[in-house]
Amino acid sequence: MDWWIWVCIVLGGLLLLTFVIAFYCFMRVFYSPKRQPVGEDEYPIPDGEIYEEYREQMTEWTKAIRAMPHEEMSIQSFDGLTLRGNYYEYAKGAPIEILFHGYQGYAERDLCAAVERCFALGRSVILVNQRSSGTSDGRVITFGIRERKDCVAWTRYVSNRFGKDIKIMIGGVSMGAATVLMAADEDLPENVVCIMGDCGYTSAQDIIKKIIKEMRLPADMVYPFVKLGAKIFGGFNLDETSPIQAVQKSKKPVILLHGDTDAFVPYEMSERIYKACTSQKKLVKIEGAGHGLAYPKNPEKYLQGLRDFESECGF
Repeated sequence: MDWWIWVCIVLGGLLLLTFVIAFYCFMRVFYSPKRQPVGEDEYPIPDGEIYEEYREQMTEWTKAIRAMPHEEMSIQSFDGLTLRGNYYEYAKGAPIEILFHGYQGYAERDLCAAVERCFALGRSVILVNQRSSGTSDGRVITFGIRERKDCVAWTRYVSNRFGKDIKIMIGGVSMGAATVLMAADEDLPENVVCIMGDCGYTSAQDIIKKIIKEMRLPADMVYPFVKLGAKIFGGFNLDETSPIQAVQKSKKPVILLHGDTDAFVPYEMSERIYKACTSQKKLVKIEGAGHGLAYPKNPEKYLQGLRDFESECGF
């Protein structure tokens, strides 16, 4: 057999192996399987010992929002998905927060405390199920890349429906925070007055590489396969934008809240986003709070931080 045939066989094998590894990475990181509805007597709490202390409180928050009057809402995404959320009204004409949950979570679970918090601030709230999560359509999670456009679509829907005089805040936790922060340099309606990020990461690359390292794998070698999987099988570029890039062009005030003992998304990521942000900004550190637990850990400081920022920004 000629040498060039052997070269073709070897190169073909390497190409096939590359595609197989990229597909495996795509399925592990970005693919969201079909979701089963949560039962009426089920109250799923995120996995991990850090959540056990708050399990009872989270269950009570979940029961409360299930019992509250609310309106189911839906919009169409730019790529044809139906995205759904629940609207809880504090009062007619009140400011409205649009909130987004974290990676592989869903609105009711990750944002179970949000209605109580928003009502305490005199705000109505929409708890959004992100694409490929909860009751919304989709099978691919994009770490905020496509979700940021969904965020913009929600703001336009709310502005058109409730009026351009209604103040809108967009916020989220973990990947939801990254989602709204990446929307900071998008064309948001004028009545979006604030962006709130709770324990958001600096970029998809940073958080994915961190997880790869924690798996004791070489991040610089594995990440290109993850990125390739996203591009080939998900049709998106992981490095298209990032929170830390977007806030450098933000025209909206940005408030960041983060627990300083967050082991999943380190507090220093919010510090880096804060330093990069060029608009009016505030960083609230919640001592002793783990990932996504800043409000349950210290609701008084959390609320006061938001009230202070509202006063500083004059909205």
